[in-house]
Amino acid sequence: MTGTNNLTEADARLHQAAAHAGLAERWLAKLGVVPAYRKQEPHDPDEPGQEPFNPFAPFASLPPIPDARGENRPFGGYAHNVDAGRLFAGTTSQVQGLYPFPAASGARVRGVPFGRHLHTAEPIGLDPSQWLVDGLVTNTGLWVQGQPGIGKSTAIKRLLVGLVAFGFAAVIPGDIKDEYTALVEALDGKVFRIGRGLHSLNPLDLGPLRGAIDAAVGTQRDQLVSQARGRRLDLLESLITIVGGQDLTATERLLLAMTVDQADAANQRHGRPDPTIPELVQILDSAAEPLLRVVAARDEHEYRREVRELRNTLVLLCEGPIKGMFDRPSSFSLDADLPAISLSLGAVEDDGDDVVAAAMMCAWAWSAGLIEGKQAAGIRRNVFQPQDELWRALRAAPGLVEKSDRMTRLNRRRGVVSAQSTHTITDLEALPTASDRAKAKGMIARNDIKVIGGLDHAEMARLHEISPFTSGEKDLVTRWSAPPTWVPGQRHPGRGKYLIKSGARMGLPVNVDLTPEELDLYNTDGAFAGLNGTVSGRSSRAA
Repeated sequence: MTGTNNLTEADARLHQAAAHAGLAERWLAKLGVVPAYRKQEPHDPDEPGQEPFNPFAPFASLPPIPDARGENRPFGGYAHNVDAGRLFAGTTSQVQGLYPFPAASGARVRGVPFGRHLHTAEPIGLDPSQWLVDGLVTNTGLWVQGQPGIGKSTAIKRLLVGLVAFGFAAVIPGDIKDEYTALVEALDGKVFRIGRGLHSLNPLDLGPLRGAIDAAVGTQRDQLVSQARGRRLDLLESLITIVGGQDLTATERLLLAMTVDQADAANQRHGRPDPTIPELVQILDSAAEPLLRVVAARDEHEYRREVRELRNTLVLLCEGPIKGMFDRPSSFSLDADLPAISLSLGAVEDDGDDVVAAAMMCAWAWSAGLIEGKQAAGIRRNVFQPQDELWRALRAAPGLVEKSDRMTRLNRRRGVVSAQSTHTITDLEALPTASDRAKAKGMIARNDIKVIGGLDHAEMARLHEISPFTSGEKDLVTRWSAPPTWVPGQRHPGRGKYLIKSGARMGLPVNVDLTPEELDLYNTDGAFAGLNGTVSGRSSRAA
């Protein structure tokens, strides 16, 4: 009897320990092991809540689950009022013990807070310069592509504001739609509007590079002079190609180079600023002996016949559709180290392709010269340079892809992050020659980071030929391309959603939410603000 009583008491202690134990102690209870502090706990079978509990009982024999208020009895945990739940947010490292189920995307990317991962809600940073330092990419170029209205410009502006906050200087070379003006002014930058009756931009103006040349000595000065000369000639050849409709011959290139050298030397002797295109026309008209030798002309009459096409094309730059824009000295200069600078070309947006292309080429070259000049002068500051509506400058004439690439290619050694955007690859496939089309596709491939918005199946297939995407990534992007129904008032499925892709890594699907300040600064639908039920009436926080 005594042994039986002892066994019963041991079982009671085991049941009591199991009732109060955690998971580890329950497993020990299966082995008959009870911690000493559990053995010393008092046991009263008549006390509510202290009756023996079998941890191995089947679920069917367990008592019913109490409601939200608990059981209305002693020790039943009854609550007279149940508060509504409160939502708390935390990282998986902070709340993993409470909610261990989320799985990270495997992205440990740093940079500008760009958005949240669509599947895991973890924050995703985008900063090509930081990614270069971290070894994630090999260059700092971004290619941004998506349908109109899904937020390409918003993605670039979010990155621009963040990089400026990190100490970058933003240079917008040729804002053809005038959509960066409000943002640049909000950042205490400057906007220069190029157009008829507005600011003028001299293609031969060296800008800050002139001061760097004057301050340099020895081989450094020779290098800067050669660099400035090459940039001038590239830009002039591009403008002549746009206006004249065909590329220059070898003789015309040599003649143009000699003309620029003579004009620059004459202005330096007389203490005048950089030469202008009308001064080049005057030198060509002078028919000096060195120019006669270049064209192998026996007399002045033969010389004028040989240089007629080149001269008339230069005159068109002064008297044609772009008169007053690029045939005068630059009407502005930069003395301060500003956080943001924009060359607005909104005044020529509705002009022909030749006018737009000429304006964009000049703006790109001026911006590149600005960056090089400041860095040559010892002002070391990283630069973010977005190029919007890229296709409008490249389709005006054959050969512009190579020329624009030479003028604007600023390698990572100079600390420049570039972003090029377009709606569709078919814009680049419409370039005049097969060579231009091939070079344009190479330009896409050279950008190591792709930021892709909603695209249709055909466009994704074209992009896949240049940069590989998985079947899941292609399906995700195409689902963002159009709403599933015709019911009005629904949000576009691709609005504010982007796939960040680099190389063969799995892409990062990101959703971008905007602050109220960003909604005002980034809005490009202002022309429809007066209509009922438009974006202005039901504006979303998403991009």
